[in-house]
Amino acid sequence: MSLVENFRNIFKIEELKNRIFYVIGILMVYRIGSFVTLPGVDATQLAQQTGNASSLLGLFDMFVGGAFSRAGVFALGIMPYITAAIIIQLMGAVVPYFQKLQREGEEGRRKINRLTRYGTIGITLVQSIGFAINLMATSPNAIVVSNYTFVITSMIVLTAGTAFVMWLGERISDRGIGNGISIIIMIGIIARLPSSLINEITTKSNLIIVIAEIAALVLVIAASVLLTQGVRKIPVQYAKRVVGRKVYGGTTQYLPLKVNAAGVMPIIFAQSIMFIPSTIGTFFPDNTTVQMLTSWSSDFTGVTYSIIFGIIVVFFTYFYTAITVNPREMADTMKRQGGFIPGVRPGNQTVEFIDNILTKVTLPGSIFLAIIAIMPAIAARMGVTPGFALFYGGTSLLIIVGVALDTLQQIESHLMMRHYDGFMKTGKMKGRRRS
Repeated sequence: MSLVENFRNIFKIEELKNRIFYVIGILMVYRIGSFVTLPGVDATQLAQQTGNASSLLGLFDMFVGGAFSRAGVFALGIMPYITAAIIIQLMGAVVPYFQKLQREGEEGRRKINRLTRYGTIGITLVQSIGFAINLMATSPNAIVVSNYTFVITSMIVLTAGTAFVMWLGERISDRGIGNGISIIIMIGIIARLPSSLINEITTKSNLIIVIAEIAALVLVIAASVLLTQGVRKIPVQYAKRVVGRKVYGGTTQYLPLKVNAAGVMPIIFAQSIMFIPSTIGTFFPDNTTVQMLTSWSSDFTGVTYSIIFGIIVVFFTYFYTAITVNPREMADTMKRQGGFIPGVRPGNQTVEFIDNILTKVTLPGSIFLAIIAIMPAIAARMGVTPGFALFYGGTSLLIIVGVALDTLQQIESHLMMRHYDGFMKTGKMKGRRRS
């Protein structure tokens, strides 16, 4: 069966078709809202300002699909929600109250979601003030109302815009396909791809070079998929149990340990750290010593920047993996279910065995992730325009790959439940049930 026929099967399933069209409608609302300018801003004057793709604001603008540079009502996008979710997740590793919520099942998740929403509103209020002050400093001619009025209205509108985007993401998760928050971020990133590609084509006089760059991008995407899907399987044997006349257990299953269990978070943390020196430099523009010490951080294509960035990514990969993956909890769960790793005693030996394998698996994963993180710098040094180079790796590429794989797996599950073939007869999509 051809790939075209597989796509036709999607629209033969009424529920799946409705979910996909629902997601498309929500995303259209989000994209239209990103072009609506804040009250009190002259869009014509603002359009004359050019952003810096290598700065923190340029990276943030990429995540929200350009709404930040346009001063749109969705300028802050869903990023305050992501920040709040990260803070809650990190607190779950050190604060007993949040650890208790994580163990309470569905009720605990509802409480955590509620706290995350409250945190999102608080973070958005603070960031909206910073956004308004930054816009007044960088584009004073674009503000057509008093500064006090602009700050107040920006706080109200930006907070309402982020809350609305958060609601849109939850609607996609409930009634659509995939994780709504992740899909909104992915669409914001992909929205910059056409203009970046067109700019790359127009700036290159040789079409063969552009084709070679696209081919290299495909290879990087394939490597990112390999990193995202890679797992180390630990065999787990379950003891036989006789219940009535039936025998349960006695089978061998596998405990999958992901090569990149930390996902995209190490790169996000590392980028936040890398922006600190340049931020300090902006506060002391006339200090020669400070400018000399922070000059390396202003060029993301520099060798020094790439080396330090890669080392920080490796460190945070281990750090975030240690927070999110708990070998003791895995061992306890396995013991309660009557499972054991062949040749390893249950209890502390199982914990040490899992932790040892996790440490070994994380090393190549962290190095591979660091290479993916510095790929935009490598691409830029080889002549790719900065805007298009951002798609060669880093946060943007991993988000696109991760969200696309997750969405395809959910569509695959819907097709398989209705006895249709999935997108690929060959391949190892996690949602596919193999006979």
